[in-house]
Amino acid sequence: MISGKKTVEMIDKIDQMFPDAKAELAHENSFELTIAVLLSAQCTDNLVNRVTKDLFKKYKTPEDYLKVEINELENDIRSIGLYRNKAKNIQKLCRDLIDRYDGRIPGNYDDLISLAGVGRKTANVVLSVAFGMPRIAVDTHVERVSKRLGIARYKDSVLEVEQTLMKKIPKERWSKTHHQLIFFGRYHCLARNPKCEICPLLDDCREGQKRMKKKAKA
Repeated sequence: MISGKKTVEMIDKIDQMFPDAKAELAHENSFELTIAVLLSAQCTDNLVNRVTKDLFKKYKTPEDYLKVEINELENDIRSIGLYRNKAKNIQKLCRDLIDRYDGRIPGNYDDLISLAGVGRKTANVVLSVAFGMPRIAVDTHVERVSKRLGIARYKDSVLEVEQTLMKKIPKERWSKTHHQLIFFGRYHCLARNPKCEICPLLDDCREGQKRMKKKAKA
């Protein structure tokens, strides 16, 4: 793995590439954000935004989601993967919000992960984006980029990647870096066709150098 100093140097270059990186899930409040992140599991943000454009007009509060039968909610999010399970979790989450939190999204980690469908990544996103807390949420892009760049080890679990990033990156930069790593992975260091040939990190990226050598031999 690379050092903390080298990690920050890489993050500085990514910062120059994506200075305005931010959450791309459309939302107007913490409740909508939580629903959107829940829906985004194994799904693109663009698809989620297309669905929530109408969904958030129809459902404004936790009570609204509980007024309809489960099959109606399923139909409203049918184009999203795992829609049946997600519809079930949304209604369970809304019931918990009403029964335990006065219908409001709680602003602490332990309460958030107690909600149906809310795991560590979702909780960290909500705390960072909606409540302004320094957090690093590890999604598929953050995990891939962190391992390719040598910030984390390929065998590391998602939790280990998160802990490594938190150790190597200054706390005041966690939230911004989280979004910048997502943008870097989504628009530059793509899963199948990373843009290694134009990457400003290529000289320090062993994965990128391996890929370039393979291309040269092909």
